[in-house]
Amino acid sequence: MRKIAIMAFLALPLFAGFFPQTVHTSISNVTHSSVKLTSAFPVNGMSGVVIHNYGNDLEAITSRIVQDTPAQIRLLDSDIVHHDKLPTISTSVGKKDKVIGGYLYHNVLLLAPNAKTYAKITSIYDKKWVHPDLFALFLAKEGDTIATRKNLATFAKQYQVGLVYIVTRETAKLLDPISGKIIAQKPTVGLPDKGKSPFFMRLDKIDAGLFSSDNTMGYYKLMDTL
Repeated sequence: MRKIAIMAFLALPLFAGFFPQTVHTSISNVTHSSVKLTSAFPVNGMSGVVIHNYGNDLEAITSRIVQDTPAQIRLLDSDIVHHDKLPTISTSVGKKDKVIGGYLYHNVLLLAPNAKTYAKITSIYDKKWVHPDLFALFLAKEGDTIATRKNLATFAKQYQVGLVYIVTRETAKLLDPISGKIIAQKPTVGLPDKGKSPFFMRLDKIDAGLFSSDNTMGYYKLMDTL
């Protein structure tokens, strides 16, 4: 009985920690295309933003970064947060700049096979869920024939999405759309044999690209490509 209790206790952090926590740190050193952090992100593949303080309570995001390993943090110089009504920021990353790892990780796009699975997952986790209807409309507007890590990254930047929760036949995966890396995964059970293709959404019909009647790839095959 004691052994069972201990096993159950040890399993809890694995479930509770499925979503990596947003962390706050700073830049300790800068080279040409990489930086060192005061403290590393908890998970490799996490992306983050660098924030520069200009004084007088004025701060701005100047760059994005990705942690490949705790010792290798890449600068994404051409991938800062843009806004049509704001000037392009060209400030270089410097020592003591603030860093937010897991920026916007509370905003999650869930790609699920059906409404039941979608409702179950969204009821378990306290997140700000970005409905897949919005992603479906984005894909149709872009004319893309399939969901990819590239268009998920574009969508994430435009709609402030931090993570993509992908339900496959055997696993649930968390994709950081900025780094393009899977940062967490766990087994899944009780899923339907077939899912709504290309993914669950409330829209009845979209006659474009991935959503046309010519598309024969099922939900699970589509999710496996991500």
